[in-house]
Amino acid sequence: MFVLRKTLSSLFSWQKVDEEWYESLEEALLLGDVGMHATQKLIQQLRVEAKKHKTESVDDLKVILAKLVETLLTRLERPSNPLSVVSHKTDIPAVWLIVGVNGAGKTTSIGKICHLFQGQGKKVLLGAGDTFRAAAKEQLIAWGDKNHVAVITQESGDAGAVAHDAVQAGNSRQMDIVIIDTAGRLSTQAHLMDELKKVKRVITKAQADAPHEIVLVIDGNTGQNGLSQVKAFHDALGLTAIIVTKLDGTAKGGILCAIAEEIPENTPSVLAIGLGEKLSDLKPFSAAEFAKSLIP
Repeated sequence: MFVLRKTLSSLFSWQKVDEEWYESLEEALLLGDVGMHATQKLIQQLRVEAKKHKTESVDDLKVILAKLVETLLTRLERPSNPLSVVSHKTDIPAVWLIVGVNGAGKTTSIGKICHLFQGQGKKVLLGAGDTFRAAAKEQLIAWGDKNHVAVITQESGDAGAVAHDAVQAGNSRQMDIVIIDTAGRLSTQAHLMDELKKVKRVITKAQADAPHEIVLVIDGNTGQNGLSQVKAFHDALGLTAIIVTKLDGTAKGGILCAIAEEIPENTPSVLAIGLGEKLSDLKPFSAAEFAKSLIP
């Protein structure tokens, strides 16, 4: 259960709705990583709806807030989530570039994505583009072995070369999906962000319409720093999607509200959320379901 949900459970047990209640709600949302802009907007909308419907019932306000949160999160949904698409009907592979900071869960998420796609009958190839971290290649190979999927590697330490070889191999082997891992990096490390841009350019040279998805993996426990990561990686690469990991109990939960409100222009969609360590613990994102998990 999210920390925010626990806090709101206590708040919605109050008998009286007054200014103190609204102030406590604002504090709960802010502490739950919803962010200043989204919090202020939700409180303002809640007041308007309460006045329009002439209600001061805590239960009624809970229902209204849940709907407001769902509406906000709908910005992050994609009409057709590629994790749920059963068939890939082109004669070239879809190329996914996976990025994010160290420790966010990129490689583990790749293993789970691979498992999902294989369950749909797709042929998947992995590219070990994290050439900085000593154990990264071995970790990805282990996930490949677990999923019975080949992994393209390079001894040279050049991430661009790995990406190029992975795309070429994906085409020649008639794969459905090529997923390329990258080295973790802070959004403030300009030279490493420039290298990511280079990797993207190399992929496009190898296959003109690729990458088809540029996916940022963020740790659901990072709070407002997660918002900064989305902004920085989106500015540098033009993200198409986000995966939020580690939402299995300790996360506050509200970071997706902040992302939806503060990155409205070409907002990258949320493909999935990670709810645990098992291969099956990566779930396609649903605004309605996520809103229910936040509001008790």
